[in-house]
Amino acid sequence: MQLTTQRRLAARILKTGVDRVWIDPTRLEEVKQAITADDLRRLISQGVIRAEPVQGVSRARANKLHAQKRKGRRRGHGSRKGKATARLPRKEAWVIRIRAQRKLLKNLLEEDRITRDAYREAYRKAKGGVFRSRKHLLLYLREHHALREEKQEA
Repeated sequence: MQLTTQRRLAARILKTGVDRVWIDPTRLEEVKQAITADDLRRLISQGVIRAEPVQGVSRARANKLHAQKRKGRRRGHGSRKGKATARLPRKEAWVIRIRAQRKLLKNLLEEDRITRDAYREAYRKAKGGVFRSRKHLLLYLREHHALREEKQEA
């Protein structure tokens, strides 16, 4: 049954697209007889013709993905783009590293495991970016015999 004209007029009255116009399939003959805009308005008020709701795009998948990322998932090597410095700025990485090294040096000095001179020298080197990590700093101190091992209690 051809209802293109009725559908087009109804769409104009309802201010929607033609595809969103719903016509009651049990009353198609009645709709076919309606040829004026007034006839269609009457059918709209009776509920024979109506506009279907706007189809939305579900956020469910996006929300689920976001929840996973909040938990720290999906952050492996295959998901990364850009350099490491893009994800953690070089300066932030430096601050984390230097604070750890300085804290280690301070503890070693307080525990009397290094001399004040060795402390000062290592502190300066750390500031100059000589050491990659705390482990590297400890390795340097051991190699240069600046580190006194903890006293073994018998």
